[in-house]
Amino acid sequence: MKNQKIARMFREIADVYAMRGVEWKPQAYRRAARAIESLGTPIEQVYAQGGRSALEDIPGIGKSFSEKIEEFLKTGKMRAYERMIKGMPKGFEKLMDVPGLGPKKVLRLQKELGINNLKDLKKAIISHKICALQGFGEKSEKDILRGLRLLEKGSERKLLGFVLPLARNVKSFLERVDGVERVELAGSIRRMKKTVGDVDILVISSKPKKVIDAFASMPDVSSILAKGNTKCTVVLEGGLQMDLRVLERKSFGSALLYFTGSKDHNVAVRKIAIEKGFKLSEYGLFKNGKFVCGKDEKQIYRKLGLEWIPPELRENTGEIEAASRGALPKLVELSDIKGDLQVHTKWSDGAHSIEVMARTAQDLGYKYVAITDHSKSERIAHGMDEARLKKYISAIENAQKKVDIEILKGAEVDILPDGSLDFSNKVLGELDVVVASVHSRFKSSRKEMTKRVLSAFDNE
Repeated sequence: MKNQKIARMFREIADVYAMRGVEWKPQAYRRAARAIESLGTPIEQVYAQGGRSALEDIPGIGKSFSEKIEEFLKTGKMRAYERMIKGMPKGFEKLMDVPGLGPKKVLRLQKELGINNLKDLKKAIISHKICALQGFGEKSEKDILRGLRLLEKGSERKLLGFVLPLARNVKSFLERVDGVERVELAGSIRRMKKTVGDVDILVISSKPKKVIDAFASMPDVSSILAKGNTKCTVVLEGGLQMDLRVLERKSFGSALLYFTGSKDHNVAVRKIAIEKGFKLSEYGLFKNGKFVCGKDEKQIYRKLGLEWIPPELRENTGEIEAASRGALPKLVELSDIKGDLQVHTKWSDGAHSIEVMARTAQDLGYKYVAITDHSKSERIAHGMDEARLKKYISAIENAQKKVDIEILKGAEVDILPDGSLDFSNKVLGELDVVVASVHSRFKSSRKEMTKRVLSAFDNE
């Protein structure tokens, strides 16, 4: 459960390198941080099972990174991290999180205005000190203010893609605690909402105290907000709140239904229960004061004359009426995905070869995969010029001979500021798939950016 902490340390190292103007190291450290965050297993477990070689099998983690991770897992310290942040103002990493503030701007704000944290930044914006700096101006100050507001808003809710791997790691950790029978994620994360406020976790265990103690003592826990006999609330490093409840088996389904939500869905389901002479709560379904059921969600829905409703649909937007008629839609499953039309490899900023990516796609049951590495203008991602593109196309053709699925020859091609594409039409004609992307001048006006993208659409 040290994934989050190690990822944060790698990100801070990347930020310091970026502030010093080092070109390739920030990208390598950020890639390593993303790889660790997205692991479905606690990194200490990976290390315990296979040592340094197992760490090096993680995409983006080579010998150097594995040594740093091993040092931290063994000693609780990382000398490379301590050396890098020595002398850096406390709070600089928070400044780097503000959209619109790159490393060079952060460095200038620190040196010229003494801005070392978000509080300092807000004061400087209010007093209009930033726009007075050479090279900033009124527009830059407004952009930074907008970024600061976005950051503050984002601290309230976090992206599902960031939260889900962390939640799954905690789930995996709790499943190994002695006496635990079942662990489920609930709340908006179970409903797969785009953003998540906090994470609700429900557990069946014969040893609740042991579960609570294990949860509260996880390495990533920065603070404990509440701790009781069957409930515990903690905040992880990074600010994510997690709420744990240990329940009896007989009421687990009703609690899972209640804590999954949404609120509107629950209100509507309870209304149906009342109409049918029941009372529904997190403790179970009752009739005339007697317990009817609660062990399983499906039992509860069935007793109320409804099909079991997938969590993703529980928003009270027609799903209850559909469930009463047996007319719920079939949701898209992972098994329904037939291919992937944007995949990067070692030819640009990916972690694996074309053949490995193709074989992985084949193992997933895909019918096709498009390899779409970056074009030349995306230098930070090791983008390809025309000469490398020809070799890349040959490499795709060679990989095609070794797999049964279709490999489409593609590229992620920059839309240049004037709306033209990074490769000529003659070169583009050699590809099966082209992904056109904007990677620069993000602060252009709406009119300029719209014209730029529409010009790319008109490419023949």
